[in-house]
Amino acid sequence: MPTSTRLRTSARPKSRYQPLPLRRPPAPVAAPSPSGAGTVAETARPLVELLLGRPVPVRFEFYDGSTLGPDGGPGVVRIRSADALRRLLWAPGELGLARAFVCGDMEIEGDIIALLGEAQRRAPADLRFLGLPGWSAAVRAARDLGAIGPPLPPPPEEVLPRGRRHSTSRDAASVSHHYDVGNDFYRLFLGPTMAYSCARFASPDMGLEAAQWAKYELACRKLGLHEQPGMRLLDVGCGWGSMAMHAAACHGATVVGVTVSREQAELARRRVGDAGLAGQVEIRVQDYRAVRDGDLDAISSIGMFEHVGKARQDEYFETLRARLRPGGRLLNHAISTPGSSRMSRRSFMYRYVFPDGELIDVGEAILAMERAGFEVRDVESLREHYVKTLHAWVANLEAHWDEAVALVGPARARVWRIYMAGSANRFESGAIAVHQVLGVATDGNGRSGMPPTRAGWD
Repeated sequence: MPTSTRLRTSARPKSRYQPLPLRRPPAPVAAPSPSGAGTVAETARPLVELLLGRPVPVRFEFYDGSTLGPDGGPGVVRIRSADALRRLLWAPGELGLARAFVCGDMEIEGDIIALLGEAQRRAPADLRFLGLPGWSAAVRAARDLGAIGPPLPPPPEEVLPRGRRHSTSRDAASVSHHYDVGNDFYRLFLGPTMAYSCARFASPDMGLEAAQWAKYELACRKLGLHEQPGMRLLDVGCGWGSMAMHAAACHGATVVGVTVSREQAELARRRVGDAGLAGQVEIRVQDYRAVRDGDLDAISSIGMFEHVGKARQDEYFETLRARLRPGGRLLNHAISTPGSSRMSRRSFMYRYVFPDGELIDVGEAILAMERAGFEVRDVESLREHYVKTLHAWVANLEAHWDEAVALVGPARARVWRIYMAGSANRFESGAIAVHQVLGVATDGNGRSGMPPTRAGWD
């Protein structure tokens, strides 16, 4: 964990993770100069060109003040120590770069989304130095800069899960690692809605807060909660309670929200009480597999399916199907990628952000819903909306940077900044998307109770 002071309202639960083995870091030393007569930038050029191609597409500034790359770009990558290069030699590709950034050996100033986008377009998807054209010159450059040496310890923010994959205990640990970093920290970039999923910008000039409520209203109407008051909704992975509160306040629904994050549940209950909705909304710390409520009218799952895993998706949909009455509806709102993707154990996202996260192809999710007995009635992509959402979150985080560092420390704040910026580019490129899939549990005789067209909820 970061060593800086945390301003917290509650104690952080004891982690279920085994941190990666750490060596005692060496005592700080002055940044080495090149062994030759050139600047650090010129000495490092072969290594940078191996990473990003020729000409170097973004501006680099090194610890001796020398620079490499074009002027007038979206930002500057500042290499503060030869340790950044050593981390890259031991973990080529995004993991080494992430370690250097999180530790502060490398910094990014300027438009981080645009800068990362340019770098991502040029960098190899899976960099391995050995055998690439120019690799020997890059290694010589690292040697001349004093970057050759034993591996440096990874940041303590880097973790690997333990136990059986997607067991209830390991899933709870993965969720805790991501979400239990402090409610006040999340509020800095999410804003007052505390909505940690894709917003829906119904008009070009709509702000983030209005767009998040527009997303919840769309979800409620797809689920038919506007058709009559008092409908019973289960909100799976309820986060800080925003969907549950919207359904109760705007449509008179009776809602149970479940999350395995204790910090989320604590704040969600407080928000529900402050809104005067305690009689309509119940927030539980509970795994969806332990829910026993039945004959529900609707289930919403917004930003939770990514934690389920492909191997358990059938169980997931079967479990939710069993909770619904005939004619009940499920809205599954989830990030997806073509062909599905289990995050590599050596990826930045796996080690720092979403341990055990999996992005399932929307087509496979639809088939799994059908196998569980749902009739799929609507599929909608909100990919471009997530680009705008992430731009807004990054801007909010940067505007409150000093507060974020005070709350969670500089390393964890850097993790969230680079994770959200990189995600914005992946949504922009279409590498990942987000879909709302609406399914209905028919009554066995083909009656769905659905409106005949989308006009029923638009």
